[in-house]
Amino acid sequence: MAPESPIDSATALRAGQPDYQRFAPKTVDLSNPWLAWAKYLAYRLAEARGWGGTIRFAVNRGLAVVLTGYVEGDLIRHSEVFTPLRALDLPVGHTTTVLEEMGIFEDDSEPSFERWLAARLEGLAPGIRAEVERWTRTLHDGGPRSLPRQPGTVWLYLNRVRPALLEWSDRCDHLREVTRDEVLAYLKTLHGRHRHEQLVALRSLFTWAKRASLIFRNPTSRIKVGQYQYAVLQPLIPEQVNRSVAAATTPAARLVLALAAVHAARVAQIGTLKLDDVDIGNRRMTIAGRVRPLDDLTLKLLLDWLEHRRKRWPNTANLHLLINNQTATKTSRASNHWISAPMRGQTATLERLRVDRHLEEAIIQGPDPLHLAEVFGLDEKTAMYYADSARALLEQAAELQHR
Repeated sequence: MAPESPIDSATALRAGQPDYQRFAPKTVDLSNPWLAWAKYLAYRLAEARGWGGTIRFAVNRGLAVVLTGYVEGDLIRHSEVFTPLRALDLPVGHTTTVLEEMGIFEDDSEPSFERWLAARLEGLAPGIRAEVERWTRTLHDGGPRSLPRQPGTVWLYLNRVRPALLEWSDRCDHLREVTRDEVLAYLKTLHGRHRHEQLVALRSLFTWAKRASLIFRNPTSRIKVGQYQYAVLQPLIPEQVNRSVAAATTPAARLVLALAAVHAARVAQIGTLKLDDVDIGNRRMTIAGRVRPLDDLTLKLLLDWLEHRRKRWPNTANLHLLINNQTATKTSRASNHWISAPMRGQTATLERLRVDRHLEEAIIQGPDPLHLAEVFGLDEKTAMYYADSARALLEQAAELQHR
């Protein structure tokens, strides 16, 4: 018989709620109709998502923990069950999935965005902090006259304005106190890409503040962002690529490497690939809505991965092409972090390999932006950037030959 959890139950429970942390197998009421219903739903989810026997057993035990003494009408909250389930080494996510199906679960866990936002606002003057928080939430959630931005855009904008805001917080309490001269003085300390990116973010912040009537005049108005001059892209050297190839030691990592280096697929695009996107018989794959022919190398690596996937997770119901131990029992995609991990620390990262593939195509086929846009689905500006870089590299090579 398993011992009772040693955790002090009084530390995490609301008054009048069941004491989940004092669970012991002898206290379970197997005739509890809520537990019977939960086990039935757990069985259906296990069949649909390919949960193995170990997970099924652990989920059923977790359900017994949280449903013992359950009273109809109560909500079971994430904050109440997380600690006792983890203390018993039971799967929180799978257990709460069943409770969600039952309609008796409330996820009151703090979103990661809230933790990140609080950390990024730390150190700002109180007035500036409150105003910047409103701006960031408008970017994240949208507003009456604006749509929500992508999470990555919100992250970049706040990170870019933070250094200036920290400096101004030493002498200003609100955004309305920041003058044009102070903006210009700060921008003089920046050059090239950093100046360009921070000015764009500051203009977004102060434009919003003016629209929200938080400032009298926009201190960034009439300050030209200017056209940022991008450097000529340089191709990777063979040694850099070889080190990344050597780092790809698993079937999944080798396939990911090929998708980036041969098909110029972004990490997010690789993560969202589904099994239906692969057509082995016709040797083609659909990446981000564009059909790509499968070359011999990619086809071999794809078949190796699918065989490994079948043997490692024979019962998985996850339809994503790439799965791992965490996603094989769910329906969600693998994280960008997991996909990129084997190349982390390498010069030839997945992003560099993707860029190098675009550049290689522009050099071999000629610096034609229309061709690049057609093959890879690039927008006009990006295609022209690759074409210009390829043209510059070809001209440099021609000059060296004539010396």
